[in-house]
Amino acid sequence: MLNGQLRKYGHSRLADFALEEGVVHVNHGSYGAVPEAVSEAQARWRRELERNPSRFFRTRYAKLLRAAAGHVAGLLGGEGPDWVFAENATTAANTVIASLALAPGDEVLATDQIYGSVRKALLHHTARHGAALVQARIPVPVRAEQDLVAAVVERLTPRTRVVVIDHVASQSAVVFPVARIAEACRGAGVPVLVDGAHAPGMLSFDVPSLGVDWYCGNGHKWLGAPRGCGLLWVRREAQAALQPLVISQGHGLGYNAAFDWTGTRDPSAWLSVSAAIDYHRQCGGAALRQRNHALAVAAGWQLATAFGTELSAPAHLLGSMATIRLPGERVTEHQQTERLQIELEERFGVEASIVPLGRRPWLRVSAAIYNEINDFLIAGRKAARLVGRAFDA
Repeated sequence: MLNGQLRKYGHSRLADFALEEGVVHVNHGSYGAVPEAVSEAQARWRRELERNPSRFFRTRYAKLLRAAAGHVAGLLGGEGPDWVFAENATTAANTVIASLALAPGDEVLATDQIYGSVRKALLHHTARHGAALVQARIPVPVRAEQDLVAAVVERLTPRTRVVVIDHVASQSAVVFPVARIAEACRGAGVPVLVDGAHAPGMLSFDVPSLGVDWYCGNGHKWLGAPRGCGLLWVRREAQAALQPLVISQGHGLGYNAAFDWTGTRDPSAWLSVSAAIDYHRQCGGAALRQRNHALAVAAGWQLATAFGTELSAPAHLLGSMATIRLPGERVTEHQQTERLQIELEERFGVEASIVPLGRRPWLRVSAAIYNEINDFLIAGRKAARLVGRAFDA
């Protein structure tokens, strides 16, 4: 498959993907990109299923799914039985949030960096129970790891029933010190849910070592699994209290049975996670993650310098994404940045993310195996033109 070029990165690796030519792709963090080898694996699973659906689901499905969970554990830590699958990290987070035994006056603590869909789920479920969502403010740019820890810990109260924290914040790209925050919360007797949507395939970590209670992740971003491959790890002692959003034939038969079967579905994305993990490892694994981090930081610093602005965080608090404030004093909200992002693609053929932080537009870029530094410089030049600025880099 890789023809002896296992550790070579950059544009030569575009051949591994079906990405549209003539477009600068620096938005891997939003929807990912599936390597052709993984798409082929998914197609094989679909063909196998269709040869004999009855046999596949009745005699093979459960064992195959548990084997795939074992491969996830081999990369992200823990044991296979502690991992189950969901449609995506948002679904996994909703599953945990819906299971919380909240009462009037209780508080759920998150940060103002929380992913928008998860925030809406928290608002919905706290309102149902007469509880409150409390948000710790994270000033951007972030200056130090301790500031992130302090921002959360300072908002803990005797009414806090759970803390919800991002591993990598979607808009600012800041990597939160999850283990340190979880340790402080554990000392206060408060469980922790982590939304790790971006983390699998981006960061090197071991989930059980983080000291959290629930961990949600996506396979379709940095890991390169097909979309629809969400991941959920649950601390062993917390598994009995958790139920999937859909109650089906596995209900009452244990954690794995309840989540593995929630009705007939196409399981090919879940089963293809093994091929995605194989591809990730063949491309260097930790070396690829380090390379993507270094590329994102280098691109971020070059753009911030050219813009005369700043990064959202120092290098050690970034993963394979960087968020850079665009030049000028333009005031903007989410709808305006959405329009700018669409215009960036339609006018200039650049796929990047433009997000509002502190009511200013910021450019978020992602470093994937197929990117080179010039991709980011092109994206920066075009994004700057959208806000009426120009620069040479």
